[in-house]
Amino acid sequence: MPKITHIDMPSPSGDELKAARLAAGLSQVEAAQLMAYPVQPGSRGGLQSRTWQALESAGDPRNMPGPIFALFQLLTQQHPSLKLLGQDSSSPRSDSHES
Repeated sequence: MPKITHIDMPSPSGDELKAARLAAGLSQVEAAQLMAYPVQPGSRGGLQSRTWQALESAGDPRNMPGPIFALFQLLTQQHPSLKLLGQDSSSPRSDSHES
């Protein structure tokens, strides 16, 4: 059985989410696209993400779920204690089976 490690994944406030997005150098639309949130045409042209806008808004009761925020931090290299590692295509995968 694999070892399961507990990782604290609190939901960010709107201000924390905005700070993480800005630290990653992303617009709201770019951040929304990275996390597969919906993006729609804006009223002044261009694109917008109403979902991402709501998640960053202090006046909106919705917050990004903690595990989704942890993934955002990992994808933007901002997680405080973990990082993603690429797979080395030359080494065999541990879950591969020989036929």
